[in-house]
Amino acid sequence: MDEPVVKKAYYSIGEVCDLTGLKPHVLRYWETQFEVLTPIKNRAGNRVYRPQDIELILLVKHLLYEKKYTIRGANQKLLEMRRQGELEAERQEVLGPEFLSAMRGELERLLVLLDLQRGTGGGPG
Repeated sequence: MDEPVVKKAYYSIGEVCDLTGLKPHVLRYWETQFEVLTPIKNRAGNRVYRPQDIELILLVKHLLYEKKYTIRGANQKLLEMRRQGELEAERQEVLGPEFLSAMRGELERLLVLLDLQRGTGGGPG
């Protein structure tokens, strides 16, 4: 999968939270803990994330939540992968299942909202 997360140049923190399933305070905290997570800020001082930032966030999430690394261990792993030139490949490997899972969740929530609007009360099944 060589495509960026979605075809946008920049994403707000809210959009990133929707895509990754994380809360804004988690993203802000991770920025203080992981040297590789450095979203830029716009003129208003708001964080804006590039597709590669989102891929890194998904990789961090994978290391912490699925591989059960500590923050310190995950940070060391990311820095080691960057030194060895493996960071890009690992980001792409994790991106597929994480992104698809997040998208499925979003689509299921949308289906529930549509069902509620139609008055059917059904949902994903």
